[in-house]
Amino acid sequence: MATALRTEPTVRDLVSPEEWALRVDLAAAYRLVAHYGWDDLIFTHLSARVPGPEHHFLINPYTHMFEEITASSLVKIDVNGDKVMDTPAPVNRAGFVIHSAIHAARDDAVAVLHLHTPHGQAVSAMAEGLLPHTQTAMIAGHDVAYHDFEGIATELDERERLVEDLGTKHSMILRNHGTLTVGESIPQAFLRMYFLERACEAQVLMLSAGRENLNTPNQGVAEKVEGQSSGPGMRMLADGLAWPALLRKLDRIDPSFRD
Repeated sequence: MATALRTEPTVRDLVSPEEWALRVDLAAAYRLVAHYGWDDLIFTHLSARVPGPEHHFLINPYTHMFEEITASSLVKIDVNGDKVMDTPAPVNRAGFVIHSAIHAARDDAVAVLHLHTPHGQAVSAMAEGLLPHTQTAMIAGHDVAYHDFEGIATELDERERLVEDLGTKHSMILRNHGTLTVGESIPQAFLRMYFLERACEAQVLMLSAGRENLNTPNQGVAEKVEGQSSGPGMRMLADGLAWPALLRKLDRIDPSFRD
């Protein structure tokens, strides 16, 4: 008589449908960062807070390249950096310090994205920060905060200063370090990062012409763009339009992020 084989439960079996959907979106964000060339080997992190009162959040295993991340491989930890679900994968302390600070302090920070791109680092090292000389910079710039570099972020007391410097804004340039965005959803944080990184890239390119050769936008234009690119319109653009298109792109390239 045949005996049915017993199989171990999968990660999907062990989490809520809401958490699984979040895992799929976060894995997609990792794959997209790799696709756009924004990754930094296994370093930097994207995280998302799991629904529920526990303030658990998902972060990458500190062993994987971003193009390897799947929904199941993400590590669930608490605000103390302790793993909630058993996994042999380690978690990077610097990623825990930065991301746990913002997740714990901001109820609207469901997603936190942090990158070390060459263009983002270049602008982070410029005294003037992000210049309002392109449309993309005007879309991103009104919502950008700044935080001074204190060394690799392994000290817990830096969390208070990170949160204070971010305030109510949704993007941050970490001086001499890189870029960071937050969002009520992964799509919103990703679209903010897309605009911020594109603005930094354009700034590095335009400065090759020399600061004296730049065309400064007319007075009031930056404020007009702020009004045009804030609020419900940005949320609809991210969640309803850009993100579904980006998921279709990933499904054409490699749908294994959903595993």
